[in-house]
Amino acid sequence: MSSLPQTIAFFGASGGVGLSALKHSLASGIQCTALCRTPSKLEALLTQESAPNLKIIQGDAHDINAVTQCIRNLDGNLVDMIITTIGSRPVMPTMKIEDPNCCRNGAAALTEAISQLRSKGATGHPHIVLFSTTGISRYGRDYPLILYPIYKWLLKEAHEDKKITEDRFIGSGETFTIIHGSLLTNGETQKEIQVGIEDPQTGRESAAIGYFISREDSGKWIANNLIKHNADKYINKIVMITT
Repeated sequence: MSSLPQTIAFFGASGGVGLSALKHSLASGIQCTALCRTPSKLEALLTQESAPNLKIIQGDAHDINAVTQCIRNLDGNLVDMIITTIGSRPVMPTMKIEDPNCCRNGAAALTEAISQLRSKGATGHPHIVLFSTTGISRYGRDYPLILYPIYKWLLKEAHEDKKITEDRFIGSGETFTIIHGSLLTNGETQKEIQVGIEDPQTGRESAAIGYFISREDSGKWIANNLIKHNADKYINKIVMITT
């Protein structure tokens, strides 16, 4: 990447990792757009007075028209970066997810929206940042062995959706960074974050194996390493983060 992003589109920023990354981006003065099914949820957290550089668009991440509005700048061209942290909620106690196609359908809508905008003359090559999960690496285990039953059986359905999503972005021809976060907790911490890197084509370059990372720490890592600083080392890579 030759320059730092000036405009970022967010999908899934009403809470969790996405909200954390959004807050840090806004604090840096970056112009941000967030797509929300229920804008009032985000507006309650980030008011116009506290976040004047935020534009909230009502819509669904599976709706190409709504996605198009979110990733298009005022000049009609594409934003510099897209951060997507969407996912479906698990249904307890089975851990089945409400929408087993949530992530893949979001990826399909996003890549189609980019294609349609370009066909109409829009310029730009946004850096797509996808927050995914550990447990789906093709190059070896990236979580402690004791968690094997959870990853193998309880999270199987959700992981299949995320695998398909990752493949969509990897094969899209767009610039991407996929983040494999370990099991998510709440609360910002001062813990050191371990980082591992995989190349989707050539395999694992370094490993990072741990149990947990908080949503807030994950969003802060995205802001500090992919937004505020040049992210060339993570371009078209899969990045494992854990504490």
